[in-house]
Amino acid sequence: MRPVCRSPRRFLTTLTASLVVAWAAPSQAATEPRPPNIVVVLADDFGYGSLGAYGADPALVRTPNLDRLAREGRRFTHAYTPSSVCTPTRYALVTGRYCWRTSLNHGGVANTLDPLLIETSRPTIASLLKKHGYVTGFVGKWHLGYGTAPRVDYTRELKPGPLELGFDYQFAVPQNHNDITRVFVEDHRVFGLRSAKLTPAPGKLGLDAPERDDPQTMGALTDRAVAWLEKQAGGAAPFFLYYAPVAVHELITPSAESHGSSPAGAYGDFIHDLDRSVGRILAALAKQDALGQTLIVFTSDNGGVVHPGSKTGANQVAMEAGLRINGALRGGKHDIWEGGFRVPFLVRWPGRVPAGTTSDALIGVVDLFATVAAIVGETRLDRATTAPDSVNVLPAWLGPSSTPSLRDDLILQSANGVYAIRSGPWKWIEGVPLAPKGKKAPAATGPKADQFRPRLVNLVDDPGETQDVAAAHPEIARRLAETLRRHRTQGFSQD
Repeated sequence: MRPVCRSPRRFLTTLTASLVVAWAAPSQAATEPRPPNIVVVLADDFGYGSLGAYGADPALVRTPNLDRLAREGRRFTHAYTPSSVCTPTRYALVTGRYCWRTSLNHGGVANTLDPLLIETSRPTIASLLKKHGYVTGFVGKWHLGYGTAPRVDYTRELKPGPLELGFDYQFAVPQNHNDITRVFVEDHRVFGLRSAKLTPAPGKLGLDAPERDDPQTMGALTDRAVAWLEKQAGGAAPFFLYYAPVAVHELITPSAESHGSSPAGAYGDFIHDLDRSVGRILAALAKQDALGQTLIVFTSDNGGVVHPGSKTGANQVAMEAGLRINGALRGGKHDIWEGGFRVPFLVRWPGRVPAGTTSDALIGVVDLFATVAAIVGETRLDRATTAPDSVNVLPAWLGPSSTPSLRDDLILQSANGVYAIRSGPWKWIEGVPLAPKGKKAPAATGPKADQFRPRLVNLVDDPGETQDVAAAHPEIARRLAETLRRHRTQGFSQD
């Protein structure tokens, strides 16, 4: 692994400016160049080793469309989510801010009936792009709440929500695949809501509206994403689509088209649904002759589930068949280990991102905001108001594969609220679990006890995170612990 650049600001500013000029130059003679269309795909619980480009066995799962993104773009091997669970990563993607700076500071997730987690006054990636003339759409799993009341009433207007954060359109699963609403939300209302009548049943709110069919949900979301893209065909404005499919979150419910297609069982079938969905997005862009003018980013909200006890047990069947859901990484979703945070990250932008390349630069999902901002010409964000934890990593996207990391460090938080900080080859795990208000912190015993102890790991020498080397490198442990404390205290972490 390449060491982290210790003073990246001058390098970043110079290289970003030259790269932005380079991609803009061909059209500058006539008029201001039209910025690229942008499509961000955030898969759900999709692990580092679950697609071919990251080593998945093709005898178990086939991901030709995702592999195409890697073949025609850049594959990152050290890309991280800020959390090993859903909501905090989605918050960071939209705001460029670590979620533990909010009331949701304990590592958990937003509940189905929780209010909107993002203040409508806070700049988002959608509002930034809308300011630059983009048409903006969101389709998929939202999981960031609606409204301002302590408990969401799904029979009323779901406002504020994505439309108050800069999106022109939303078609959403409110929380999770198989959540208790059992409905879709379109713009400000439950899709197809007929009345305010409620008929509660176990695991359901009982809304008087068309109920989601789990095996058809991926297809329904893809239909909406494709339809939205088709509406943008031939338009004068560039577009931004944030697409968040529900695969491969539990329940594992593959479509009829994918059922039985993978020797890894239903889990592999659901991966095939995800890949097919991405393929349909690519086909829709190609149909409107927009594929060459569109920047596509594919990643995941956290690592895959590798622990036993999931609702369907499909992950266990897949692993027993030989699928290494998170590759060789330790742990998975919820954990403080690498398997919970390090995720696939693919960037395709024809003529800008060098095709078929791989980078080991340290980047985060939280960096999407500042990087997209740089693409539209905003290279200096006011950290007091905008994306305080997002770093512009555009040089790592567009430059040579050997472009050094532009981040000195990246903060991680597990579902139990344990903090860690990644810097160069080092990872410092603070080991102190947090708890939601009024609840006890997890006991530092049992199978996860190792996660609740301070630890310094050298990921180059010990990728399995088995050896605590803090005693041999006390100065590094102290430095990273102090950096973590400072970033938490000062309200920002970007330079």
